[in-house]
Amino acid sequence: MMSGKTIAKVVLGLGVAVLMAGAAVAQQAAAPAPTEQIYEGTVKVGFGKYMYLPQARGFDIVTEGFDAATLVDKEIRLKGALLMDKPSLFRADSVEVKDASGSYSTVYTRSQDVTFGDFMDQEGRSAFATLAIANVNKAEDWEGKGNAKVYGRVQEGTPTYIVLADDKGKEVGKIIVDAMTDYAKFYLKKLRLFDKFWFYLTVKESIDKKVRPKTKELFHADVLFAGLF
Repeated sequence: MMSGKTIAKVVLGLGVAVLMAGAAVAQQAAAPAPTEQIYEGTVKVGFGKYMYLPQARGFDIVTEGFDAATLVDKEIRLKGALLMDKPSLFRADSVEVKDASGSYSTVYTRSQDVTFGDFMDQEGRSAFATLAIANVNKAEDWEGKGNAKVYGRVQEGTPTYIVLADDKGKEVGKIIVDAMTDYAKFYLKKLRLFDKFWFYLTVKESIDKKVRPKTKELFHADVLFAGLF
């Protein structure tokens, strides 16, 4: 049989637990749900599931499971919400396209959760160290660096290169791009008025040291993101 002190402790413990549970419920109830927002305008850039609509200033719009490239140069009505944990992204819930008569027809309705496999925010990019490459023969400048960033320009072709230059504009070397995320490709299209970018990449195997001086090819890499900073 419990003593009076023991009963008092149990009652007190139960009371604290109830209060904590009540506070948690109240906190969840107080957290604002994403509010639907509507934008209308002409899509300027689209690649993969990402698109750029000038009227949705400051946001990259995600049309999960849909090819946003099909909307380029079309006038649309966009409904969706900001992603609270990814403040630079706007989740598209529906997209309507305006026809010549001024009527709208729905071409996209979200049917799945947004995934972030290739998304990279500024905080994630801050962990990438800058590669200072001055000579094709100094493999120690890049070997073993893992994830890193370089400043250069894209030279499209087979293969695609990132071309690096010194302060005087003289070519230092070329990085062979094996793969590039859709998010990186989207940003290259979005920033098409610029010709040089910061490339955030994963450093892979080096080109043979006997070949490097002839071709200026340094190493293979996968590009994770490209931007102005």
